[in-house]
Amino acid sequence: MNSIVQKSGLSVAGLLVAGGCLAGAAPSAQAAPAAADPVGAVHTDKGGRVDRRAERTVRVEYQAQPNFYYCGPAATRIALSALGKTLPQDEVAKRLGTTEAGTASALDTTRVLNELTGHRYRTTEIPHPVAKPEQVDRLRSDVVTALDEGRPVVANIKGTAVDTVGNPHSYEGGHYLTLVGYRDGGDLIRVADPAAAEGEYWMTLEKVANWIAERGYSS
Repeated sequence: MNSIVQKSGLSVAGLLVAGGCLAGAAPSAQAAPAAADPVGAVHTDKGGRVDRRAERTVRVEYQAQPNFYYCGPAATRIALSALGKTLPQDEVAKRLGTTEAGTASALDTTRVLNELTGHRYRTTEIPHPVAKPEQVDRLRSDVVTALDEGRPVVANIKGTAVDTVGNPHSYEGGHYLTLVGYRDGGDLIRVADPAAAEGEYWMTLEKVANWIAERGYSS
């Protein structure tokens, strides 16, 4: 069996319960995110290499998850909104096979993104407890390529990571979120988090990669 299967993600702070879910009060389904940065052009130097100053943020319709186990549907819906698909979270949950035990794996988010958009999303696993340098580089390449094509990335994460302003985000039972922007050629990643009060925040690439470690992402 693929090792990313059944590593479900559910969220919101509280006690760990069955299915890798964190029980607690769910945020508002329409919580407003922090203001998104404008879409930036991707520049290259004279040798055709990506300019490390390049940045891009894909515009999405943010929605918070309405309950403790809808992080998968919410994160997938955020990605779909950038591609002209604004389905209700309940419909996305049905397609994902989401239950109170969560959404099984990034294989499901990839499948639904492809079914609904016709794009060629693929699932990439980071199977180790800590992302290796080549896996960090692969994530950078995948995120930059996907966002340059207007396709947000959906990531299945687990654990605690700290954003660029020092706020910790803890999902010990697992969680899904959407990567919607990058700066510095991909060294900084903008995260749309359906369980975060601020909606969106920036995090270093390496921290995002280690957050995904032992799970996977759809890009």
